[in-house]
Amino acid sequence: MAGVDHGPHAPSIAIARMTATCGVGLNNAMASGVNSHGGAGQQCVELLDEVVAEGSAAEVIAWWRARGVRYLPGFGHRFHTLDPRRDPLLALVDEAVAAGVVAGWHVRAAREVEAALNRGRSVPVPMNIDGATAVIYAELGFAAPLARGLFVLSRSVGILAHAWEEMGQGRRNKCPIRPTYLSHDGG
Repeated sequence: MAGVDHGPHAPSIAIARMTATCGVGLNNAMASGVNSHGGAGQQCVELLDEVVAEGSAAEVIAWWRARGVRYLPGFGHRFHTLDPRRDPLLALVDEAVAAGVVAGWHVRAAREVEAALNRGRSVPVPMNIDGATAVIYAELGFAAPLARGLFVLSRSVGILAHAWEEMGQGRRNKCPIRPTYLSHDGG
């Protein structure tokens, strides 16, 4: 449920909304949104796998930065400083670790990455929904490429709702940001 919906600014949602007004069927609008969904969850599982294998979040972060990765997948968000879904999801993982259901390696790795990213910063870079769900998928033993597919299964419900809503508007949507979110001067 945590990944079902996102506001109209998410690329997969915006694309589905725009496609829905182009005269195609609902399934095509959904497919456009699904096909454009990013892979932050998959990349975050890859990052966490590396931290688990190497044992040092700081070293892995440095290696990713050396490859030109500016924003680490699963961490940070441009619209809020703390994703409200993070803590409840990580608490569930902590319960599963305490019960012996999962090992806890990836949740520890994620917290180490978050701590390393935040050292010396006045504005934190917290884990986002992609990071929290990546922890869950990794703890359950799913391979990194499956994280994208698993996340998009839930996001597709939100894509469907947005595409359906847009189809009912009776207008063309040629901008990724809904007109109600734009200022009066068009900017």
